[in-house]
Amino acid sequence: MSEIIRTRNLTKRYNTKTVVSDVNMTIRTGDIYGFLGQNGAGKTTTLRMLKGLIRPSAGEIELFGTPLHGNKAKAKERIGGIIEYPGFYLNLNAVDNLDIHRRLMGMGNKECIEDALKTVGLLDAKRVKVKNYSLGMKQRLGIARALLHQPELLILDEPTNGLDPGGIKEIRQLFQELASKRGITFLISSHLLSEVEQLATKIGIIHKGQLLEEVDRENLRKKTRNHLQIKVTDEQKASFIMEQKLGITDYIVDGSGVLRLYEQFELPDQISLLLANNGIGIKEMMLSGDSLEDYFLKVTGGERLD
Repeated sequence: MSEIIRTRNLTKRYNTKTVVSDVNMTIRTGDIYGFLGQNGAGKTTTLRMLKGLIRPSAGEIELFGTPLHGNKAKAKERIGGIIEYPGFYLNLNAVDNLDIHRRLMGMGNKECIEDALKTVGLLDAKRVKVKNYSLGMKQRLGIARALLHQPELLILDEPTNGLDPGGIKEIRQLFQELASKRGITFLISSHLLSEVEQLATKIGIIHKGQLLEEVDRENLRKKTRNHLQIKVTDEQKASFIMEQKLGITDYIVDGSGVLRLYEQFELPDQISLLLANNGIGIKEMMLSGDSLEDYFLKVTGGERLD
């Protein structure tokens, strides 16, 4: 897959305060990238730099393989987004609001309005004034506006903020449909861990302006699902014994003497006896399994999302 976003040491300072520091982010075609962090961690500032709304103090941004600096107009044609709350003319209906945006974008084809409204499920409410829309409908209208020019990448800052559980589920399903049927890549900032866990194919954790970790869904699943963690004196011999004697193949050897077993982890007594009988010392053994929240707390040193 090609890289849609790549940053190198991306940094933003305001006077003497560093808000974003040396962020190295990679997002590939087809990713639904969940950008996690506390309020004030640097999420919105990072998104604003990627959208070209503010200039970095240092570092580089590449979009679609091309430096953003000097190519903002071309990048704008391929990117849609909502940074912070989407604003509308409340006394106008959805069609009129989108038509104003269409003309500002220099788009000649009005058919894109109907298509965008149909995509987000607002076609039946297209003539209703926006002041009569629910919060969820306004969020959908914001997404419709971002979709007008058929972008390849959507950058969304807290798109489900303030929605009830039903509205959150609807927006999640919309994103999944756009990703699968239209091939749109997403960068979504959020503090709703449960939603990101269900939606994202890759997660980036930012804390106090620093991107602490990027992990894809498969590796996150391996890190957070239930397992038996064993620290031994000889990890290579231990893994060989468990494969040969117990048929265990779903495990990880991390190179520091620790094995994580993702099958037969409910048999710690049998495993410890087997290892001991084969001359392998056990320094530590524990059952483990984390939620995304547990994992976030470990990465950030125990600080919860707001």
